[in-house]
Amino acid sequence: MKKHPLLLGAAALAASCGQEAQQPNIVFFLIDDNGWVDSNVAYGEQQYPNNLRYDTPNMLRLAEEGVRFGAAYACPVSTPTRTSLLTGVNAVHSRITNWTAPYKDTPSDGKVAEGDKLHHGDWNWNGVCPEDFADQAPEHSFIATPYPQLLKEAGYYTIHVGKAHWASCGTPGANPHNMGFCVNIAGGCIGRPASYLGEKNYGNNKQDWNIHAVQNLDEYYSTPTFLTEALTLEALKALDEPISKGQPFFLNLAHYATHTPLEADARFYQKYIDRGFDEQLAKYASMVEGVDKSLGDLYNYLEDKGVLDNTIIILMTDNGAKTDDSENMGGEVFCHNKPLRYGKGSCYEGGIRVPLTIRWKGHAKAGARVTTPVICEDLFPTILEMAGIKNYGTLQELDGQSIVPLLNGKSKESDRELVFGFPHKWKKKYDSECDFIYALRKGDWKLVWRMWDERYELYNLADDLGEQHDVAAENPDIVNKLKTALDTHLADWDSPLPEKLENERIL
Repeated sequence: MKKHPLLLGAAALAASCGQEAQQPNIVFFLIDDNGWVDSNVAYGEQQYPNNLRYDTPNMLRLAEEGVRFGAAYACPVSTPTRTSLLTGVNAVHSRITNWTAPYKDTPSDGKVAEGDKLHHGDWNWNGVCPEDFADQAPEHSFIATPYPQLLKEAGYYTIHVGKAHWASCGTPGANPHNMGFCVNIAGGCIGRPASYLGEKNYGNNKQDWNIHAVQNLDEYYSTPTFLTEALTLEALKALDEPISKGQPFFLNLAHYATHTPLEADARFYQKYIDRGFDEQLAKYASMVEGVDKSLGDLYNYLEDKGVLDNTIIILMTDNGAKTDDSENMGGEVFCHNKPLRYGKGSCYEGGIRVPLTIRWKGHAKAGARVTTPVICEDLFPTILEMAGIKNYGTLQELDGQSIVPLLNGKSKESDRELVFGFPHKWKKKYDSECDFIYALRKGDWKLVWRMWDERYELYNLADDLGEQHDVAAENPDIVNKLKTALDTHLADWDSPLPEKLENERIL
C-alpha cells in the first residue's frame, strides 16, 4: 500500500482538523438528479426553452462570475459519479457501475424478470472503501485514497453535508469520517431521503420509518423546514468553526434534492402552480428553486464573512434529470432534458451530460463557456491542484485530468477517450434507452454499444446533439476504431460485463 509522501509548500502541514493555513477555501456544491437544462444557465450554444422553466438566479450569478463547462460529463446514476469524484477513477474502471443499495452485499440490480436476456455481471456493489480501512474492506468494493483525506492532511477543515451514497451500510466507505471529513452532517449509505418534510421528521417516524430516513437533523423535526433548507443551515453553522480560526475549509454540500420523492417545497411551490405547471412538475420546480436558494444563502454567508473572494465554488450534478413516466415527474414524458436524449440511467447525453460551473476569482475567467469535454473523475486532481497540494500519493491510479488549465476560458481540441457504462437493468421492465449500454466519446464522435440488441450506434455530437441520427452504417471505419478503443478500455480495466442467462459472458 502506498504511503502519502510529504506534501509541499503551504500544504506541508500535519494531518488535523484544527490547524491553520493560507490556502483557498473550496466548496463543492453537488445537486442530485438535476439536468443540463434545469437552470437558467446556458450550458449549450444557446438558451433552450427548458432553461426558462425554473427560476435559478443564483446559479445564473455563479455562471456569470465563473466558467461554465458545456460538455461536462458524469455517470448515468448516482453512486458511480460520487465515487469517481472521490477517487479520480472512471466508474467503469473502479467497477462501481450502479448505485449501491443500503444493505451490504445486496446488488441493486439483482432481480431477473421473465423475458430477460441478460443479467448484471460481477461489479463492486459495496462501493468504495478508503485506503486506511483496507483491512476491513468487504468483497465487491474498490479500495482507494479519497481526496478529502488528502485535503485534511494538508490542513483543511473538511465538512460533508447531505448525501454521500459512496458505499453500502456496514462498510467503512459509508461513513464520511472514514473518507477524510472532520464533520459529517446527514451523510451515510442512503441515496434518497424518506421524506424532505420537517413535519415528517425526514422519515424518522415510528409508524413508517425505513432505512432512508435522514439522520441527525432532529432540531428541525415537526417544523416546516424543508430538507434542503435544513442542510443549508447546518452547513453554514459548520463553516463558523474554520472561518473563526482563519483555517481553510473544504465543504462538500451534497443535496438530496432533486431526487425523488417529489415533495413540494412550500416556499416556491404555489408560484409554479400559478404558472400552469401540473402538480408533479410544480413539486420538482420547487425543489430546483430550493437548491438555488441554498446556493444564494451560501453566497450571502461567504460575503458577510469576508471570505467569498478566497473561496472556490464548484457546482455540479451527479447525473441527468429523470425523464421517464414511471417516476411520475410531471410535464411531458421523455422531454425533461431536451434537446438532449433521454435522462438518468442512460448513456445517451441526457443521462450523462451535466451542469458544471467553477467560480475562482482571479483564476477562472468570468462568464466564459468551455466546450472541451471533461468528466467527473477530473475533479479529483483539479481540486488538489487548486488547493496547492503537490506530490501526493494515492493507492489507485488516477484516470482524471486536472481541468485548471481550462479555467482561462479557452476550449481546446481533445481526442481524449471518455468512457461511460451502465451494464445493468434500470427498471423491472427492460428499457432500451438505459439497459446494458456502454459508450465512448472521442472528439465529436460518440459510439454507443447496446448490448441487449448486440449492435453499435454512432453519433456526431457536433451536428446531432440530440443523438437522433445514427450514422454507423455510413462510417464503418470510425465505428471500428471506436469499438477497438472501447474494447481496449473494458479489457484493460476488467470492466463489468453482463452475463447471458445461460451464464455465458457476452464478450
